[in-house]
Amino acid sequence: MLKFFFWILLLANAVLLAYQQGYLDELVASGREPGRLQNQLNADKIRVAPVPPQASAPQASAPSVETAAMTAAVDQPAPAPSSPAQSTPAAEVVAQKADTPSCVEIGNFNAADAQRFESRLAALSLGDRVSRHGVQEVLRHMVYIPPQPDREAAERKTAELRQLGVTDFYVIQDNSDMRWAISLGVFKIEDVARAHLADLNRKGVRSARIGERTLTTKAVAFRFKGWDAAMKESVDKIRTDFPNLEMRECKVA
Repeated sequence: MLKFFFWILLLANAVLLAYQQGYLDELVASGREPGRLQNQLNADKIRVAPVPPQASAPQASAPSVETAAMTAAVDQPAPAPSSPAQSTPAAEVVAQKADTPSCVEIGNFNAADAQRFESRLAALSLGDRVSRHGVQEVLRHMVYIPPQPDREAAERKTAELRQLGVTDFYVIQDNSDMRWAISLGVFKIEDVARAHLADLNRKGVRSARIGERTLTTKAVAFRFKGWDAAMKESVDKIRTDFPNLEMRECKVA
């Protein structure tokens, strides 16, 4: 009985060994690699594809186009805010117009100078953009020659003035302490009076002086509407022949 089990175990071991060595592959599929290759169809046509380089070792992927654009946009400095001084040409024009008065008045003229000034303005063809009107002016600084003893002495002095080329004067004939004095001009501004006195001295008038005398007179002023750079340039060329004029802003009626 023991011999029977011995031979059975021996036979089982022999079969197991034969199976492991592949001697029984034709009868039973073993699952070993050589056996599977033999069972595959067209096994001789199978080729192993080469592994791509990037698959063999992990590498950092290159940034996409979108990522590069976003990075460039982040790295690029933001544009500096525009300075208030860098105004557009249109804004500069508006600012200049806001600073320029729309109405300007030039005066004050005596009757003779007003006539000459008006005749010169006629060449500019300003039409209703210029108007003439009378103004009252308070004058306090008079350039004069002191009172003469009598009318005859005053007339001799005026004759001397004419010989020196001075024609703008009048003899004071009222009953004040200035009777028979000769007025050479009354001015609103003292500096203007001093400039006029210096001009008379250059002509040879030595006895003239400046004194205070309040006088309200009627004068003439010219008002310009729609004042702009072109008008200013044209009028300034005429004003050079009329010293001691004032230019002031006025309200459009």
